[in-house]
Amino acid sequence: MRVLTKVASLALLMAAPLLARSVPVAEVSATRLRADVASLVSFGTRHTLSSADDPNRGIGAARRWAAGEFRKTSAACGGCLEIVLPENTVTGERMPRPVKIINVLAIQRGTERPNEVVIVQGHIDSRVSDVMNATADAPGANDDGSGTALVLEAARVLSKRKFPTTIIYAVLSGEEQGLFGGKLLADYAKQQGWTVKAVLNNDIVGNTRGSDGVIDDKTVRVFSEGPRADGDDALRAQVRRFGGENDSPSRNLSRFVAGLAPSSSGGLQVRQVWRADRMGRGGDHLPFQEMGVPAIRFTVGVENYDHQHQDLRTEKGVVYGDTIEFMDFAYLAKVTRLNVKVITALVSAPMPPAVQAVGAVSTSTRLKWHAVPGATWYRLYRRRTDAPSWTFVQLIYPGAPDKDGFFSTELIGVRADDWLFGLSAVAGGQVTGLESPVSSAVPGGQFAPLR
Repeated sequence: MRVLTKVASLALLMAAPLLARSVPVAEVSATRLRADVASLVSFGTRHTLSSADDPNRGIGAARRWAAGEFRKTSAACGGCLEIVLPENTVTGERMPRPVKIINVLAIQRGTERPNEVVIVQGHIDSRVSDVMNATADAPGANDDGSGTALVLEAARVLSKRKFPTTIIYAVLSGEEQGLFGGKLLADYAKQQGWTVKAVLNNDIVGNTRGSDGVIDDKTVRVFSEGPRADGDDALRAQVRRFGGENDSPSRNLSRFVAGLAPSSSGGLQVRQVWRADRMGRGGDHLPFQEMGVPAIRFTVGVENYDHQHQDLRTEKGVVYGDTIEFMDFAYLAKVTRLNVKVITALVSAPMPPAVQAVGAVSTSTRLKWHAVPGATWYRLYRRRTDAPSWTFVQLIYPGAPDKDGFFSTELIGVRADDWLFGLSAVAGGQVTGLESPVSSAVPGGQFAPLR
């Protein structure tokens, strides 16, 4: 293996990912977000089993409206968005009859590597207390009108610009009945042969007062899996021996988002929650994780259970129901700005490299990886095995690969037993660089499905 030259060591605490590209966060409009949620609420119910044909009420009318908003955005950018409507007929425990699930997608193709994809998504369907009640009014303002509005607004802002890789803006159906929209999109992405760098699932991102009265308008929670959902027994055995329980690609994607958050407009902070989703619950990012795709969930810092999955009513002075007056649109705008910043970073940067660490019975550690399309240099990170965040970094400018096609570098005097290692790929120079998330040098650390 060839030891790379031109290595500049930087012993510094975890820095924010490089992001030289201008990020249009100021263009996000709380007024437009409110108007979008009001439009979604106006359809009465968006239950998956509600009418698909009524022009004014039900899931069908809501989906057609969302597609229409994407078409308006596309017209404003000269037809830069391709609108597609993947569909599938499904049945299940909450689907007593076959129902057609339809997702509404807007595809903004990348100019250099269009097969590399970042997905930002929210679900459009809603429900009340009885998950099978398809006729009662189910406004779904926050769950998940907020996520749908965020996706539409992100498309309006980012479609004005061009990026080397592709953005998929996704409005999903069928989440409340069993994550059917997420599964449909995950299958569709695989059928298209996309290399999905990241999935950003936004579900319940528009309130700041919890049902216990606690107010938190300063943080957003980001959920990520630990061990990979697509791992088999052999991988689990390797992880037990060599580490990696806290280094899935989804977990490193969460760290990447947290690193970008302090410089996002409005000062919104990320509180990383190191579990796949909330206790006993789920979201449309989970089908992607099952397929081996890096996926995370954004959710408010404090949930209000009086205003989600509830019949509209007042009992003992308590108002129940997911209605628009209980939302905080200044906060929703902050979460949208953070998403815009993260999307910009991800679609501007190369894929994270798949990196291996070699250092058994040695006083030094060698890292090796294959070249990443679009990368001009790499950043090497490490952290103690009990540390939550990456700490040290080296800048690596690749020379020629070895006879097996690997780049490599050796860390003299760094014992592999005591450290975890990771590598990011960077496009551009030290000042203008655009950096990927970190990929961990552990079993299953690569940003790609295992099978």
